[in-house]
This record gives sequence, C-alpha cells and structure tokens, in this order.
Amino acid sequence: MNDVLASFFQRVVVPVADPEDAEATTVALRPYVEAAGGSVLAVHVVEKAGGAPDKASVEHREQHAEDVFAVVADELADVEAALETRILYGTDVSETIIDGAHDLDASAIVFTPRGGSRWKKLLSGDVTHNLVTNSDVPVLVLPDRELNDA
Repeated sequence: MNDVLASFFQRVVVPVADPEDAEATTVALRPYVEAAGGSVLAVHVVEKAGGAPDKASVEHREQHAEDVFAVVADELADVEAALETRILYGTDVSETIIDGAHDLDASAIVFTPRGGSRWKKLLSGDVTHNLVTNSDVPVLVLPDRELNDA
C-alpha cells in the first residue's frame, strides 16, 4: 500500500446523514479501509435551528444518529479497522463536520455525495460543495459504488 494513501486513511471522519447514505458511503469506503487500515470516525450532524424551533426533538435526532451508526457498524463489521462514532451539533452542517474533523484530529474527511436536485442543493445549501471548497482538512469524495454498478 502506498504510504501516502495509508497516512490519508489513518484517521478518517466519515459523515453520514441517514441509513441509505451510511450504506452507500461504507460500501464505497470499504476497499480503502481494508487496504489501509486506520480508524473510521463516523459522524452524524444534528442540525440545530439557530434560534428557531427544531423540527424534531434532540432525543429523536440522537436515536436517528444511532440507527445510522448501526448501518456503518454492520457494513464494516468484518473489516480490520477501529470504528468510532460521534454525534456533532451545529447550525451549519459542513462547518460542523470540518470543526469535528479538527477536534477529532482527523487525517481526512471521506464521504459519498448525497443525491438531490440542483434546486434542492441551491435552496438548502450544498454540503458537498462547502466541504470541498471550505475545508483545510483533506477531503476525498468517493463515487457511490451502488449507483456505478447499476
């Protein structure tokens, strides 16, 4: 294994939003983690409304995060890599992920982009674009293997 690739995957933050995203991301991530080892830090952002009422209770969102983490754990169960999970809280998803990567001493942020129309991304903010353009932590955007195999 290339030493650069091994150091890149030494301690990766892997943001996951929902069970489908967690599955797609871990399927794409798996070959790299199998080859490089290292540790995977799955993170889920509980987005706070910033003064406005939240859409769902914090407890409900935390349970959702645990369900998402269970998918990651199942998909990587037989891979020789350490797995940690963290719930992060913030009003800006990409900024929260970047701050979390710093706090967790991550070597990189690795994910697959979530689907959605251009209009939805424009109105809700494009997390992928913001991570790639605003992060000072290396970012690797993996292709969704399931979509590419279809």
